[in-house]
Amino acid sequence: MNDTSKRREFLKLAGLATAGVVGAAATVDVQKAAAQAAPDSLLRTVLDRGKLIVGTGSTNAPWHFENDAGELVGMDITMGRILAKGLFDDPTMVDFVMQDPSQRIPNVTTNKVDISIQFMTMTAQRSQLINFSRPYYVEGIALLTLPTAENKTFDKLLAGGSATRISILQNVDAEANVHIVLPESQVMQIDTQANVLQALESKRVDAAAVDLSTVRWLASRNPDRYFDAGKSWFSMLYGAALRQGDLDWLTFVNASFATAMFGHETALYDAAFKDYFGLEPPARHPGFPVI
Repeated sequence: MNDTSKRREFLKLAGLATAGVVGAAATVDVQKAAAQAAPDSLLRTVLDRGKLIVGTGSTNAPWHFENDAGELVGMDITMGRILAKGLFDDPTMVDFVMQDPSQRIPNVTTNKVDISIQFMTMTAQRSQLINFSRPYYVEGIALLTLPTAENKTFDKLLAGGSATRISILQNVDAEANVHIVLPESQVMQIDTQANVLQALESKRVDAAAVDLSTVRWLASRNPDRYFDAGKSWFSMLYGAALRQGDLDWLTFVNASFATAMFGHETALYDAAFKDYFGLEPPARHPGFPVI
């Protein structure tokens, strides 16, 4: 073996030894690791407290709601449990504080909660007030139809032209948003989401334009009542809200979400995604990052 070959073999062995050190470091006690955080970081505060405090809601399936057993469940709740598992290796070490959507930002900025996880759309304007975590869901507008309808698919709705009727929650941009994909349709703006769905069920409209998550939830849970027309558009990012000025806390939350969505600890996220949206998460393939 020449000198060059010997050097290569040495580097290989050194690499293996380094990998072993990294693996051992991963088992370091989280409380000791927290000592590396800035003294005023919320990361250290939460670890010392021994419990995470999450602001959320309880009345909007599939994001946060009570199941038949009276337990708080939903995709937002799962994201809170993912953080608790990352902090304490125990997804139950979290208190959920019920809050109105209007309190999502104030409760974070006034330290009433550690983080708000409540189907919050990321915007530049809101980012002036709080930090957002990395997105954990891409919301959109989708079309809900009746499974017995002749024109239950998007192609049939589009072919219907001006005869196609769509209900949507009243909003300044509601009609324009529908006309992005159904330019000739009649748009019926309605005061509440419940009435938007009722218009569909009573056959006053051919489809209801609602959140993609709502379409997936209703169609997967009630296939005899609702059908996913197969069209979604107008992407919106959902992220958790955190106080500004705390890089350690923001970095931890982002790392926990990324690991749960794309890394080696996807069990909680995958189970929730399938349960609440009726779909298998996309396969993750080692190699070039897609996160």
